[in-house]
Amino acid sequence: MTHLTVSSHNNLFFTVINKPNIHKHHATKPSRTRTRTIITCSQHHKNQRNFIEKEVPTFIDTHQRFVVRENRKRKEEKEEGNSVVHEKEEKKKGSSSSGSKQMVILCGFGYWLQGFRCFPWLALNFHMASNLNLDPSVLQLVQYSANLPMVAKPLYGILSDVIYVGGAHRIPYIVIGVLLQIFAWNYLTFVPAAREVLTVLVATVLLSNLGASITEVAKDALVAEYGKKHKISGLQSYAFMALAAGGILGNLIGGYFLLKLPPRIMFIIFSSLLSLQLAISFSTRENSLGIQKPSSKNLATPSISENIRKQVSDLIVAISDKSISRPLLWVVGSIATVPMLTGSVFCYQTQCLNLDPMIIGWSRVIGQLALLSGTVLYNRYWKKFPMRKLIGAVQILYATSLLLDLVLVRQINLQFGIPNEVFAPCFSGLAEVLAQFKLLPFSVLFASLCPKGCEGSLTSFLASALILSSIVSGFFGVGLASLLGITSGDYSGLTVGILIQFVAALLPLKWIGSVPMSQPDSEEKQRRKSMSRRTRRNRRVGKVVISSINAYRREREWEPQS
Repeated sequence: MTHLTVSSHNNLFFTVINKPNIHKHHATKPSRTRTRTIITCSQHHKNQRNFIEKEVPTFIDTHQRFVVRENRKRKEEKEEGNSVVHEKEEKKKGSSSSGSKQMVILCGFGYWLQGFRCFPWLALNFHMASNLNLDPSVLQLVQYSANLPMVAKPLYGILSDVIYVGGAHRIPYIVIGVLLQIFAWNYLTFVPAAREVLTVLVATVLLSNLGASITEVAKDALVAEYGKKHKISGLQSYAFMALAAGGILGNLIGGYFLLKLPPRIMFIIFSSLLSLQLAISFSTRENSLGIQKPSSKNLATPSISENIRKQVSDLIVAISDKSISRPLLWVVGSIATVPMLTGSVFCYQTQCLNLDPMIIGWSRVIGQLALLSGTVLYNRYWKKFPMRKLIGAVQILYATSLLLDLVLVRQINLQFGIPNEVFAPCFSGLAEVLAQFKLLPFSVLFASLCPKGCEGSLTSFLASALILSSIVSGFFGVGLASLLGITSGDYSGLTVGILIQFVAALLPLKWIGSVPMSQPDSEEKQRRKSMSRRTRRNRRVGKVVISSINAYRREREWEPQS
């Protein structure tokens, strides 16, 4: 009993029985104390083993902790990235808003001043008809010959696309054009021979239109490039609105100023406005508008002639596209086939009907108001109409409006009790307004189809083709007036000439199929709308299936490792 008591409290005994051999040796004489001790020892060993198992992490626990840490890091990085992106977006929004304001001021005022050019031209037309006593055919010849510099607009467009001046290729050309206009109108103001000698006057007017054409090319290309860069369609509609607003004000105050002031004062006023445009152009930086800078590839080109040759080839490729060439040929042909008698009608109104400049100015004002209203309606509603049907309806209205001059020539309005002073302002300028409005859908069409890097070339080629067709139309009108014997003392052949105009305006309807049915943007929207619900649902289901497959693959990849 004493041995058992001592043995039960001996530490060496517990050490020995842990060995397998000693444990087997004493197995023949089991005792309650030993059994109790062994059980206690095994339980203690088991608990110790369990404690160790709890302390040693498995692969799954390590992976879970790793995933948690990685998710936490990704979340923090994502939050930091979102804050950085938010700051960049705020800076980008601030720069884009300032650039849009500069764009509105530069091009908005530029197009408004382009429409305001009717202000000095009204004075110049009255000066040539009244002071110089030019024949109607000669007056119309001078009017249309002055537009010859605008035929070279593709050349100005190619130069503005290729040659960069101080890292910019639009605003410097606007500055050059404005400087030429300021010089020309100041020369007409302060040099009497420029107003009295016809050849000097024509040369000065040619220089003024040269500057105007360069400015217009740069503005049109800038608007097209800005719209494509910022994905804004229909900017040409707003340009037409600014143009019409300038025409309204110019014609509205032009007649009043012409009654009170000599023409040279009106030239000074217009020259002052050109100086303001020059100051705005100098204060605007092209890089603030988000326009693409010249690349290192363009700067490394050894010769400018190679750039010009490449730009010409790109322009030829763009024009060769049927989506551009067919509507372009139609609009050019619709203008060139109608012989214009604007000079003869103007001289008839001023010399035979004795309409004062205020009446002529009001006729232009009402016409420009109609153009502005039509532009707003087109931008809001008529843009959704099929383009071919819209152009066909406008062409029919244009042909019909030409007969309104016949009503005035035959004095039919007096039979209904409408005086000439009321009929002429309300209906005399309607044909000119419809002719200008017809160009708006084509401008939007060509701006949307314009290839990148060819904005200046294509828009200038379009403007040049339209100017050339109007010059051809004016020369046809001069020939028709000479053939019918229309002079400053005999307007009897004017009735036949107006009827010929009406028939010629209906001829382009035969090839109206060259005009596309709708704009490219509307076609894309219609295609998206026509997509069935089943197709969209299948796309969503496909996305869900693919995401579930990827998740299953990730689970399968972790299984062998666990």
